[in-house]
Amino acid sequence: QVHLVESGGGLVQTGASLRLSCVASGRTFSLYGTGWFRRAPGKEREFVGSITRRSGNVYFPDYSEGRFTISEDNAENIVYLQMHNLKPEDTAVYYCAASLGRGQYEYWGQGTQVTVSS
Repeated sequence: QVHLVESGGGLVQTGASLRLSCVASGRTFSLYGTGWFRRAPGKEREFVGSITRRSGNVYFPDYSEGRFTISEDNAENIVYLQMHNLKPEDTAVYYCAASLGRGQYEYWGQGTQVTVSS
């Protein structure tokens, strides 16, 4: 079992930067990768980006426009989502999720709220 806890959310103004953290505990040695997702009010959950644990390869959707970066501290089992030039449409609950490499995300955190004011 793997337990994930996100932190770092808050209320910021348009154009600000924010760094979210995802701390993993438990059987972290089994993890293949970590993804970030978000859900805005009234919308479907959306993929924000991911990182593969061993290779460090990162993936982002086109809409991020290079504003997001993901990094990891494997020694501390922390994955960071750095967001720059935030926009009101980035307002959402952000979740991290962990994958065992079987084509899905098996573990999810409780989410952290990000609100971007205009």
